[in-house]
Amino acid sequence: MVFAVLVLGFTLYFLLVSPQEVYAMHIMEGFLPLGWAVFWWLLFIPFFALGVRRLIRITREHPELKLMMGLAGAFTFVLSALKLPSVTGSSSHPTGTGLGAIMLGPLPMSVIGSIVLLFQAVLLAHGGLTTLGANAFSMAVAGPFAGYAVYKLLMKGKGRENVAVFSAAAVADMTTYLVTSLQLALAFPSAQGGVLASLVKFGGVFAITQLPLAITEGLLTVLLWNWLKSYSPHELSILSRHERGARQI
Repeated sequence: MVFAVLVLGFTLYFLLVSPQEVYAMHIMEGFLPLGWAVFWWLLFIPFFALGVRRLIRITREHPELKLMMGLAGAFTFVLSALKLPSVTGSSSHPTGTGLGAIMLGPLPMSVIGSIVLLFQAVLLAHGGLTTLGANAFSMAVAGPFAGYAVYKLLMKGKGRENVAVFSAAAVADMTTYLVTSLQLALAFPSAQGGVLASLVKFGGVFAITQLPLAITEGLLTVLLWNWLKSYSPHELSILSRHERGARQI
């Protein structure tokens, strides 16, 4: 209950006081050429469709898990709405998608993450509608899949769970940043050096602030994960069994 109140408070704060001019890691409205905007939409839609199918199955079999889905969405919304200034003149933010990927799997996060991005684009002018496909692919697809893969790999190697959770959240954050940099580099290749030179340029815009943000997000995710293990072990157990069953299909 205390955590829910904190999430609600932070959400209201960002809705009320966040500035409308945003130059952050979400690609802003109209920034991508039309062809690339459509390309990332087409790449994202299949993941979204599979995610909707997975979420329907989870809620049909275990309707009591809707609260956990809401928690994953609220955590993603609050963290990704943070806009921290970078020394390069832009701004960066955590993503919060690692937690949901661990709890629900990466496909449901393609839906939850894209809904978060839609609300941010409409309510906070953070990102955009034409660029929603690109932003969703980097934050709601690439990040969760990378974080989930790292978590499963470390847990399979009998590593400590806290290390696996930390690594998953940090990798999901950094993967989002890297994919966004690649998207911008592909759309705007440098006249001298092409895509690679642009990738270095765009990556450098966020690199200085993104690494400490990823570490901080990893630590925060570990704290929340341990809190959930203490107060919602039954729900986590159901999600774990359901996710294992989904992989076997």
